[in-house]
Amino acid sequence: MRTKDLPELPVTTILPALGEALAAGNGAVLVAPPGAGKTTLVPLALLDAPWRGEGRVVLLEPRRLAARAAARRMAALLGEEVGDTVGYAMRMDNRTSARTKIVVVTEGVLSRMILDNPELPGISAVLFDEFHERSLDGDFGLALALDVQGALRPDLRVLVMSATLDGARVAHLLSGAPVIESEGRAFPVNIHYRERPAGEPIEDAMANAIRAALADETGSVLAFLPGQREIERTAERLQGRVGETVDITSLYGQLDARAQDAAIRPSPPRRRKVVLATAIAETSITIDGVRVVIDSGLARLPHYEPASGLTRLETVRVSKASAEQRAGRAGRTQPGVAIRLWRAEQTAALPAFTPPEIFAADLSGLVLDCAAFGVADPTSLAFLDPPPAPALTEANALLRALDAIDDAGRLTEAGAAMRGLALPVRLAHMVAEAAKTGQAREAAELAVLLTERGLGGDSADLERRLMRFRSEKTPRANAARQLASRLARSLASPHKGEAADTGALLLHAWPDRVARARGERGRFVLANGSGAALEVADPLAGERWLVVADLQGKARHARITTAATVSEDDIRTVLGNNIVTSREVAFDVEKRAVRLRETQRLGALLLTERMLPAPAGGEADAAILEAVRTHGLSLLPWNKEAESLRSRLGWLHRGLGAPWPDVSDAVLLERLDDWLAPFLSGDPSLAALASSALAAGLMALVPYDLQRRIDALAPTHFDAPSGSRVPIRYDSEAPVLAVRVQELFGLDRHPSIAGGMVPLMLELLSPAHRLIQTTRDLPGFWRGSWADVRADMRGRYPRHVWPENPLLATATSRAKPRGV
Repeated sequence: MRTKDLPELPVTTILPALGEALAAGNGAVLVAPPGAGKTTLVPLALLDAPWRGEGRVVLLEPRRLAARAAARRMAALLGEEVGDTVGYAMRMDNRTSARTKIVVVTEGVLSRMILDNPELPGISAVLFDEFHERSLDGDFGLALALDVQGALRPDLRVLVMSATLDGARVAHLLSGAPVIESEGRAFPVNIHYRERPAGEPIEDAMANAIRAALADETGSVLAFLPGQREIERTAERLQGRVGETVDITSLYGQLDARAQDAAIRPSPPRRRKVVLATAIAETSITIDGVRVVIDSGLARLPHYEPASGLTRLETVRVSKASAEQRAGRAGRTQPGVAIRLWRAEQTAALPAFTPPEIFAADLSGLVLDCAAFGVADPTSLAFLDPPPAPALTEANALLRALDAIDDAGRLTEAGAAMRGLALPVRLAHMVAEAAKTGQAREAAELAVLLTERGLGGDSADLERRLMRFRSEKTPRANAARQLASRLARSLASPHKGEAADTGALLLHAWPDRVARARGERGRFVLANGSGAALEVADPLAGERWLVVADLQGKARHARITTAATVSEDDIRTVLGNNIVTSREVAFDVEKRAVRLRETQRLGALLLTERMLPAPAGGEADAAILEAVRTHGLSLLPWNKEAESLRSRLGWLHRGLGAPWPDVSDAVLLERLDDWLAPFLSGDPSLAALASSALAAGLMALVPYDLQRRIDALAPTHFDAPSGSRVPIRYDSEAPVLAVRVQELFGLDRHPSIAGGMVPLMLELLSPAHRLIQTTRDLPGFWRGSWADVRADMRGRYPRHVWPENPLLATATSRAKPRGV
């Protein structure tokens, strides 16, 4: 077929310019909106290019559905079957032949082609379709193709095609390649807004909107929902409520090819169709008859967390670009209507574009492929957006732990075996390890089951799904089993004959996701320290041990969606090198003593523990010091002597400063090694701490030449005229003497300390030790307030002596002086 024989579509007008650009140079960027015809017409137009020679044109599509549809459409335009001039190649499905000149590929097939043979023999051009979706495979494939073009194949043509993209930015990446823009072909689309009430499930809002649209509008309906679960629930709400002439179909990535093709096939005459789809239907395909689009405004995107090593699916708001793409589906073949389930003003708050997958993906596979390509640092390749450093660090750490790369980032023998399996690295490691014990086939079946969603049903129990998968007769299941057999044979692993335990196999892939039951039914804690839960009614909810293969939701509320039971014996056998046995010294606050236990842990999971005899010596002392740091100084057995010394030193420091030591809580805790550690005896119990140890420790903080001055500057007691030794308190700004007023009779000077330099704050007490008055001037008190106090006290305590002139009276600690 010649270019002039192709159907007339908007992109037709720019085909000559595109041909000239690729004839003059080795790269170009084509920006064309949906419906322009770029996916099908551009590859066909390149068949006539002289520079192609006998080489193939490879077209990369981000989704299998779009790849099959594009290949079929191009083959139909040529009047041929898929597999002749136009074919496709994808995981578990290859429709190519020696006659094939255009190959539509997806799912990393291009990257593998380049990595397996970087010179790309027999390939003249690589086309990247729908590049605006910014899939990780697309970004990586382009980086590899540009590297090959620059180093080995300057004649290789690279064409990037997109509907919504900053063409200039991509052109810069392609060394200033020309940007060619095409007009699109789209019928007018009226956009309406139908806000979803707060709290209403998206399935209810979507079902109501679909029923209203079927009643008010003509044509078929395409409804966008975030995921399979919402699609199934919406379908349940529509069954029997949309009329006999309306067919309800689903369209999402986990469906087999036959079901996906049925969803996009035109409806029979006089029938309408409701297609419930994920973002898979946003671009590259046209569903005939659709003139109504209903958009939930939601999408489910994978988000990788380097800190936990988990990839979670998160439901997020769509971008403006995606919302426009979805609405445009209504105007592909006729004027249409787009209904958005949100307020019009909310559109302005949507992000402009969906973030590139490279920003939120597990990069371990990319790093492994780069190592196979001889690139230790992926950022040295020409990525439109370089891979984020945290994810690269996590990927390198994982690959080193799996012995897939060495410390220099070079591919190891084990890494080469893993990469040859074309599986995510954890699953590749699982299959490679299983091959060593003759269980490669079971592991390969499990790996394929985990990477091909929907096979074996939707039970959380992988063992059940695996049994069902082995008996399924669908073409997709047959292809999946054939792929598993090929993977097992590639490892030259003889079958052992005995059944492999699913949970034991999964331990090789996710040792960090071993989960142990805790508390109530269905609640688990993982070896990586995070928590997860199963529905209480799920049969797995009552198991003690699981290996979790998939989680959804946030870390604190993660839901286990795929797991298998595992025994503790298998955990110990497979992960013995990961289990850490340690002696843990801890302080029992209630018993005020050090305890020693031996534990075995797998990450955050405690497997066993047993108590050992309490430690002694330095180990016990260290545990006591750590307990004091944790629980505070109140843990120590303070006696009156130590408490008094501490308050006196505190007062001296506040009044005189250094070198008198600071004995506040913060400083004493910081200096435990200076004052407490030397006086510990190595006994595990605080009860054995000598009563004088704390006072001795505090005294050790005082310079030797000052130790003899403590009693002179800050005595512990005051010798009252009555003969009593009354304690002095140092817990206030000024030292305080609380004394019964009768014990000071005859004293004509105010009590003081520090050689008479610091007057005591007197708290004058009644015979019942109740406060009468405070004073810093005892002689003034005798001359002034005493008369009033005497009158009050005589009435309250008539048996005691209350002289008019206390300076002439005899001090006493009794009711009356002796002899009176």
